Amino acid sequence: MAMEYGYGDGYGYDRGRRGRVPVGLRAPFEARGLREFGYVLLSLPISILLFTYAVTMVAVGAGLLVTFVGIPLLALGLAGCRGFGALERARARGLLHLDVADPEPLRVKGDGLMAWVGAVLKSGASWRALLYALVQLPWAVFSFTVSVTFWTFGWSLLTYPLWFWVFPVYAGQGGLQLYGDESHGIYLDNPFEIGMTAVVGLLFALAAPWIVRSLTQVDRLLVPGLLGRTRLSTRVGELESDRGVVVDTAAADLRRIERDLHDGAQARLVGLAMELGLAKEKLAGDPRAAARLVDEAHGEVKTALRELRDLARGIHPAVLTDRGLDAALSAVAARCGVPVRVSVDLAERPARAIEGIAYFAVSELLRNVSEHSGAGAAGVEVWRAGDRLLIQVEDDGRGGARVDGGSGLRGLAERLGAVEGVFVVDSPVGGPTRVTVELPWRGERR
Repeated sequence: MAMEYGYGDGYGYDRGRRGRVPVGLRAPFEARGLREFGYVLLSLPISILLFTYAVTMVAVGAGLLVTFVGIPLLALGLAGCRGFGALERARARGLLHLDVADPEPLRVKGDGLMAWVGAVLKSGASWRALLYALVQLPWAVFSFTVSVTFWTFGWSLLTYPLWFWVFPVYAGQGGLQLYGDESHGIYLDNPFEIGMTAVVGLLFALAAPWIVRSLTQVDRLLVPGLLGRTRLSTRVGELESDRGVVVDTAAADLRRIERDLHDGAQARLVGLAMELGLAKEKLAGDPRAAARLVDEAHGEVKTALRELRDLARGIHPAVLTDRGLDAALSAVAARCGVPVRVSVDLAERPARAIEGIAYFAVSELLRNVSEHSGAGAAGVEVWRAGDRLLIQVEDDGRGGARVDGGSGLRGLAERLGAVEGVFVVDSPVGGPTRVTVELPWRGERR
């Protein structure tokens, strides 16, 4: 992603002083214009070196393909192009403030030289770096020529009143001969001509940074397109990261379920079994004590059933499956510690997985509202916008919630990100807090 910076980077002018000078007038003196001009100047020698290296190595390697030596030489040439690519990414990052992700790394399967050679030859990043080496030179020549012409022509004419006297004297007067021979020519030697020359130079000098910037836009496309990470590899990396998040989340959910069962319902069922055993022993000798134990066991059964229902409701409640988000979220709101207004505007139901994630997200957010916000009221709104399911949870509490402030919101953001969701928290200190969740729609027939 390219990060654009306004003119004035690197200078200590405050915003008020810069605001009084039009950007067109200060452009030739701003750091950004100088950086971009420096980038263009360096492009020519670097591209010549890169083009020479690439053509030489690839030509020699291709010519020796009939022998064993050609394949390693070709791989070595491609590896060198990858090294030059790293240099070009660093140069673009430093001078153009262009943040380019590194290409996909080599996937060397096995040990030894031939495994490395095979990985280099199979890598698309290697061949893209070679293509960059070939196309960069003609573009660098063109951009260098145009940029240097505008800069030198503009500044030489702008400063002409300072140095016009250094030219040879013709007919007793100095001046700049634009064309003609010694007997026929035009000399800029009177104040009006010298002033107009400076004005023309000023126009060229003011236009030069914008010309250079327009030329570097091509480099802003070439460097990420040929030396950066492709969209496919980026997407593969995101999917691998999302898969890891999903696996970790599933493992954490399993540990939570196991812990809740072990500490809650399982412990109660063990106590229930013991009480029923005692009641069985006392049934013949002390029926009244046995009846009391059975009554206590009945209460334990109810408590265990309630805990099991709460546990199942936290995973995927039956009301969500049967009646959808409206009824399920209303049930969650009813159990919240603060009054919650629920508004669900959905003409159809999303996919079951998205529905479950939406339910989980609202449940966690309302739990945070109840336990941490100090709010007096909250609201939940759910609607569909195009191919996205939008959820907004807000409260009038103390605010100050942050995604990086604790593991709860951060874990929720990671879980939503694993399904291409978006999680935005707007919670200034003092409140109110507004959390927006976006999920892909992915509707399905039921």
